[in-house]
Amino acid sequence: MAFQLKSSAFASGTLIPKVYTCDGEDISPPLEWSDPPAATQSFVLVCDDPDAPAGTWVHWVLYNIPRESSALPEGVPADPVLPDGSRHVPNSWRRLGYGGPCPPSGRHRYFFRLYALDTVLFLEPGSPREKLIKAMQGHVLAKAELMGVYSRSR
Repeated sequence: MAFQLKSSAFASGTLIPKVYTCDGEDISPPLEWSDPPAATQSFVLVCDDPDAPAGTWVHWVLYNIPRESSALPEGVPADPVLPDGSRHVPNSWRRLGYGGPCPPSGRHRYFFRLYALDTVLFLEPGSPREKLIKAMQGHVLAKAELMGVYSRSR
């Protein structure tokens, strides 16, 4: 089987439930993955919206998710460092943690991408996403993707 990412809250290509958006509780959805490469040492999760008017809007970045992990629960706290050693990178709002879908107009796509890395990354706390992306170069073993959509009802 291939490396896969899914959620019990929504299927790929379907509507992200309101509870996980700015119109609801704005908490992260539950995610689970399977069949990462055997050489995986850590995971990086990036959630972004390529349909944002000003360019890709980053909603969530979490790295150094332990290799033993196979899921993230609903409502991951926005702490800089989680008890398992996972670390947040600021999102496009310049905040740590998850910021749910909140499109200004129209229907947007939200990509949750999980990268399996052959290393554990060491970055200064509060490092920008760009620094994380650069540190990942040459270390990505596989990528799994889940895409959900959302449009605000007015």
